[in-house]
Amino acid sequence: MSELPDFIESGEPVRLFSVLSDTSKEGRTTSVFLSCLANVFEYGTALLSSLGQRVGTRARIECFTEVGFTAKAGDKKLRPDGLIVLTVGTRRWTALVEAKVGNNELTNEQIESYLALAQAHKVDAVISISNQFSASPHHHPLQFKSRLTNKINLYHWSWMYLLTEADLLLSNGQVEDTDQHYILRELVRFLTHPSAGVKGFDAMPKVWGDMVNSVRAGAPIRANSPEAEEVIGAWHQEVRDLSLILSRQVGVEVTNRLPRALIKDNAARIKADLNTLADEKCMTASLVVPDTAAPIDITVDLNSRTISSSAKIKAPADKQSTKARVNWVLRQLQKSPSDNIYLRLHWPGRGPYTQHTLADLRNDVTIAEEGKDKQVGAIEVCMVREAGARFAQSRNFIKDLEEAVPDFYETVMQYLKAWQPPAPKLREGRTDASDVTPKAISEEVNDPTRSVQSAYDVNSDRQNPVDHDS
Repeated sequence: MSELPDFIESGEPVRLFSVLSDTSKEGRTTSVFLSCLANVFEYGTALLSSLGQRVGTRARIECFTEVGFTAKAGDKKLRPDGLIVLTVGTRRWTALVEAKVGNNELTNEQIESYLALAQAHKVDAVISISNQFSASPHHHPLQFKSRLTNKINLYHWSWMYLLTEADLLLSNGQVEDTDQHYILRELVRFLTHPSAGVKGFDAMPKVWGDMVNSVRAGAPIRANSPEAEEVIGAWHQEVRDLSLILSRQVGVEVTNRLPRALIKDNAARIKADLNTLADEKCMTASLVVPDTAAPIDITVDLNSRTISSSAKIKAPADKQSTKARVNWVLRQLQKSPSDNIYLRLHWPGRGPYTQHTLADLRNDVTIAEEGKDKQVGAIEVCMVREAGARFAQSRNFIKDLEEAVPDFYETVMQYLKAWQPPAPKLREGRTDASDVTPKAISEEVNDPTRSVQSAYDVNSDRQNPVDHDS
């Protein structure tokens, strides 16, 4: 039997079949979701782990709705949509939940009031849920002053993220209990019904078209302008939605790769992307698909109105000529269509890369060596899609982007493999256990007939590999 924490004035345990009125759509949806979080072990474990909470088999997750507190903000009594209580041994972790469905969006005023409420009652965290997207649960779609989140952790889940996590667990057969499997399947059915109001990111803001057209006319973008901030905020939401789309398509969790310094600093991430937009007229992102050769780097160029998807891999060091190294990549792309695919050859030093179409290299790979006396160090496979007039259209831009990236994965990424050095061979004269005793090694080192050069001749196949061009 669930017991209310002592700091709660009133509340009800969550119900899988909520009896709340039809007018309380958010309350009913939240109750169903929290019931699944508390009762499907793998689902609760995955979601709370995304917040840094370890959930073992001895942990207990309890959730409540219609939670009432004695604290007030002004004249309005606060009543968050839910409360999560995680108990692990003697340790207890708690979080308030505020949810929005459909087109309803979170507001700074409401979240700030819940942060204050959490601090007053020593609740550990506040979790918001809506159709707004964020790069990770640690990044919030709204901006707050740091003093508000210094003592209370603030997290955000999008409904699409919660749906994707459930879908991945079911698709990969990771829910062991048959009853819990059924419950989670019903949650997916519930959240995917139009009446639930769960939706993906489907359009850039209205200022997007004006910005694209202004760039074409030669106008600058000011990094501190409200228009730029609105566009970057939308871009961050779309990148998150795109990672969830790709997750469902490939059946594994696709994540947004961020520099270490920006993982938990959303303000710094926004500032960095605003500077990129202003200086380079580009928006960028990097998605990591487990077990692929490299991250998928995405570049949206406002100047050229193009969407680029690329993957950069190290050239094979066991092949000495550029021709052989490029052929190594071409063999991997035998099933890839040549339309809009380019190979960018990155050379040692700080010089610019050279670029050739996949079709041209297939026709004559020797063009990769023209004018270069060095071996290529890395090879980047890139697919470029010219969007034309659709680029400035808020909805069509999103549609094209969400087609371009999965298309790149299907035609390039699933065939691309990273180079790995070959396994070392046994050294000549040391094929037997008696050859590596201290006495044998001492005799070899002190052998006057053993030249200095012989030390470098060991594993000569690795030092001077055979160059295969075909």
